Amino acid sequence: MDAPLLPTTTALPEETRALGQQFAAFFAPGDVVALSGELGSGKTCFVQGVVEGLGGKRDDVSSPTFTIAHEYDARIPVYHMDLYRLASLAEARAAGLMEYFERADGVCLVEWPERVAGLLPPGTDVLVFSHAAGGHRTISRGTL
Repeated sequence: MDAPLLPTTTALPEETRALGQQFAAFFAPGDVVALSGELGSGKTCFVQGVVEGLGGKRDDVSSPTFTIAHEYDARIPVYHMDLYRLASLAEARAAGLMEYFERADGVCLVEWPERVAGLLPPGTDVLVFSHAAGGHRTISRGTL
């Protein structure tokens, strides 16, 4: 992914979704993007924008905390994972996460990637979402 949009700050959820829509233009099948950040920092809003930017339905997107992964139909399928509840790499493997990372037809967006950093494929892009003053969110490139 070669997106020249970062770092940036958003003030409203709508702005974070709009950023996701802009990023969608840079995604290609097979991309894995780690979305790192605290609770409430805008990760799921960003995913909503990506799905919409790829021609899917933004309203279908919710945090997959209890199901680990959601799949969204779009021009490029989006595999959205929330790994907050995973306790180990073995649990991640048992949940079938490797199958998503190996699929070449869609884009994997992984919330709480720190839980499976050892399983993420080489070339995984990392976006860091953080709270900023005044209720704003800062999104930047990062590492795990």
